[in-house]
Amino acid sequence: MTEHQLSLLPFYAGWGSYQQRLVAAIAPLTGEQLALRTTPQHWSIGMYVTHIVANRAWWFHARMGEGSADLTSLELWALGVCEGNVDPCHPAAELVAGLEKTWQMIEETLARLTPADLEQVVPPLDDAERVRHAKLVEPALQPYAQMWVEAARQAKVVRPAVSLQSIIWGVLEHDIHHGSEISTTLGVHGLPVVELD
Repeated sequence: MTEHQLSLLPFYAGWGSYQQRLVAAIAPLTGEQLALRTTPQHWSIGMYVTHIVANRAWWFHARMGEGSADLTSLELWALGVCEGNVDPCHPAAELVAGLEKTWQMIEETLARLTPADLEQVVPPLDDAERVRHAKLVEPALQPYAQMWVEAARQAKVVRPAVSLQSIIWGVLEHDIHHGSEISTTLGVHGLPVVELD
């Protein structure tokens, strides 16, 4: 088998296991439990999960062009979390659906990509694209979408193009980082944590 025929999926098998364990930890939580924080300055469990879902949808769907159009609503799902420190209070079933939908997209992408594809580069997001994405956000999140667009304009920072390798690694790293914060918060409150081997 040549490098061009080899799927990336076997190399990320552990990510799929982690996804299953994260879903198992989130699915039984009540609204009150999803609102738990380690301290008042930290995000709630629900905010972290919302952020994970949005990050996956942003990088794989919005930036890499993977998945179907029904993922568009998740691309900037965490705007209120990041820009306004607002808990959107999604119920566990909605959070799990977001995790599963974005995981399906990631898994299908990894199954299709080969090691040679990792060198492909995604160009930087320009202002017009950022505005286009902001307009797709549901009405309740529009103030945060505008904050996001304006913050990028004021920063005047042009992010460089990124390789698929960097995107995949970044999303995996992000999942693990925030998943550990979710697990810590669960543990602090005496709830079952995200199980690891």
